[in-house]
Amino acid sequence: MEQSATSGPPKSDWAIAQAATLVPIGKLALERLGIPYESIEPYGHDKAKISMPFIQAAFARPQTGKLILVTAINPTPAGEGKTTTTVGLGDALNRIGKKAAICLREPSLGPCFGMKGGAAGGGYAQVVPMDDINLHFTGDLHAIGAANNLLAAIIDNHVYWGNELNVDTRKITWRRCLDMNDRALREIVSSLGGSNGYPREDGFDITVASEIMAILCLSKSVEELQQRLGNIVFATSRGDKRPLRVSELGVEGALTALLKDAIKPNLVQTLENNPAFVHGGPFANIAHGCNSLMATTLALKLADYVVTEAGFGADLGAEKFFDIKCRKGDLKPAAAVVVASIRALKFHGGIARNLLGTESVAAVRRGMVNLRRHLQNISRFGVPAVVCINHFSADTDAEAAVVIEGCKELGVTAIVCRHWAQGGAGAVELAKAVVETIERTPSTFHPLYPDDLPLMEKIKTIASDIYGATDVVAPKSVTDRLAELEKNGFGRLPICIAKTQYSFSADPELRGAPSGFTLPIREVRLSAGAEFVVVICGDIMTMPGLPKVPSAKSITVDAEGAVFGLS
Repeated sequence: MEQSATSGPPKSDWAIAQAATLVPIGKLALERLGIPYESIEPYGHDKAKISMPFIQAAFARPQTGKLILVTAINPTPAGEGKTTTTVGLGDALNRIGKKAAICLREPSLGPCFGMKGGAAGGGYAQVVPMDDINLHFTGDLHAIGAANNLLAAIIDNHVYWGNELNVDTRKITWRRCLDMNDRALREIVSSLGGSNGYPREDGFDITVASEIMAILCLSKSVEELQQRLGNIVFATSRGDKRPLRVSELGVEGALTALLKDAIKPNLVQTLENNPAFVHGGPFANIAHGCNSLMATTLALKLADYVVTEAGFGADLGAEKFFDIKCRKGDLKPAAAVVVASIRALKFHGGIARNLLGTESVAAVRRGMVNLRRHLQNISRFGVPAVVCINHFSADTDAEAAVVIEGCKELGVTAIVCRHWAQGGAGAVELAKAVVETIERTPSTFHPLYPDDLPLMEKIKTIASDIYGATDVVAPKSVTDRLAELEKNGFGRLPICIAKTQYSFSADPELRGAPSGFTLPIREVRLSAGAEFVVVICGDIMTMPGLPKVPSAKSITVDAEGAVFGLS
């Protein structure tokens, strides 16, 4: 099946998705990836999980695939189209005769009903079934929430029945979670009401910020999943201040039981009937923001090219992809595609949002500082890059020429792409440029910093080399916590910085490529099971809130159960 709309989609994303002709998922798995029907676990006709025996057998094969990361400039209200580009590039690679698969994160319900909307692509570059993927899908996020909250209940129950581990209730770090944007639950007091236990301060994170989501996305087997769950540090003990792990509660097996199906990658398809693994979804400005290591590794065994994305701008998404996911999974990315739009560059160049549809070559030129810094940062990791100029109808040739010429000065190819309106056909030139770049410029990938660098030095390296900061400021509570983590053997872990996605800095109002600022650290959290240290900067929240007019107000259902308004 082939979709096309040379003048742009005449219908909504939802209408385009509903008009698609889908290949039965068993047929797609067999014919496109060589997965026999007995090795898939269908969820209806158009989505399936891959069985664990097949996955483990595939992992034993040599890797055939080349890994392509899709990242972007700092996001703006104007939009960049990173997921759409990932889908369009995957379709385009298949159009030029390459065996390609894509790997995407699963959407969170919170953003779907909040401000961001759905996360299945758009126009004629989508993964389908779009409404299922954006809502309950195969239940993975619900399973993660259940496991997270089972652990929270077990901890409080342990304290209630005598507290054998001598848990310091003031130092319980494990929070409850909910897959919804609910600012009222950020900070709560639990155990009120007489005999329900000891009242204490607690709080909720959004499910995709749970350490269990990160653990699921970094585990390559059920055994590793259970081991990592047992390694979670949920509190410290009174007196000796010893880190307390889930294995001491003896419930890592129960948590794994809730996740035994969620760990299996989900297979769906694009509008052009190309394979897509949609699995895992750690929040990009809070956690590491990448598709699961299980799905990416499997795809690399089954396809010649694998296109995956990392959340938000390259300062967050690409850095964490390289320094956390690739480090943990021993991945060697062959190339990166940096997505930019003319209107977003104009926004970074100082133009007001209501004027972005007006030509301004000067604003594009000013906004190029943001794209240039991201390209320079990608090169720090030894990965060659290509720029995708995601085309919008108001763009002019003169504006695009500024981007193409500016990238050429850096030795980077920039391609104007129309996959939103034309599907894979609109990204064929991008696909050719990516393949040519991979063949011409071999990747020399390496992480930004070594494992043995002290934690604060790792933070400073990211802040200076990637963000452009001149200093890092942290209260004594943070420096003491970092020293405590190193004393307890966690000093070799990588850093996962949680900050605003809208700027290189921690201030969302600083557009372009700011420098000379200080990065303020508010809090440090240990993710011992996921094996990284979360550094929370500025005003970033691990439980988002809803906007004044949430996307939920535009979503409805007809008499036949069809969902409208997801986009």
